[in-house]
Amino acid sequence: MPDFEWEDKLKATTVGVDEAGRGPWAGPVVAGAVVILDHNLDEFLLKGLNDSKKLSAKKREQLYEHLFAAQDKGQVFIGIGMSSVKEIDENNILQATFLAMRRAVAQLKIQPQYALIDGNQKPKEFLCDCHTVIKGDAKSYSIAAASIIAKVYRDRLMCELAQKYPYYGFEKNAGYGTPAHVSGLRLHGVTPVHRLSYKPIQKFLLKNAG
Repeated sequence: MPDFEWEDKLKATTVGVDEAGRGPWAGPVVAGAVVILDHNLDEFLLKGLNDSKKLSAKKREQLYEHLFAAQDKGQVFIGIGMSSVKEIDENNILQATFLAMRRAVAQLKIQPQYALIDGNQKPKEFLCDCHTVIKGDAKSYSIAAASIIAKVYRDRLMCELAQKYPYYGFEKNAGYGTPAHVSGLRLHGVTPVHRLSYKPIQKFLLKNAG
């Protein structure tokens, strides 16, 4: 379970940073950035914050709302950043993810001194000093919170895209390559929100062109 060990060890204003949406075939990549100023969060957050992938959609939604309620109380600061499908295709997903992370931190109403970034790859030219933490969303409350913010925000975006492009199951698969998504591609083709640089989409386009 996450704790405040990393944040306490740094003895600085620390932001946790995580992303959602590197693997899907469609939609933007989203990053969350969370600074927890007051460690005396409500019990629901302290017991519930964890790697977003380990939580049910309902629990993630509840934690998301609690985090924004904590922001209203001045306990936390939240930033959200995105990179578009075009930016993913032009820059590659890793660089687009780093760009989304920088944008998320830039959205904060407080300037952090240090960033804890989930994973093992450190962005260049970041807005503050940073340290990578492998499986950080299961170790640090700040990263876990950022993970939930990014995941829920992106899932909601994909539900909105499902209204515009209703044949791909985006509201259920978040753009991942599920059978429903593949079926939609076969029947209705590629949309403007598909990542053309991704091999499954390239293969589909080549197959249809042939």
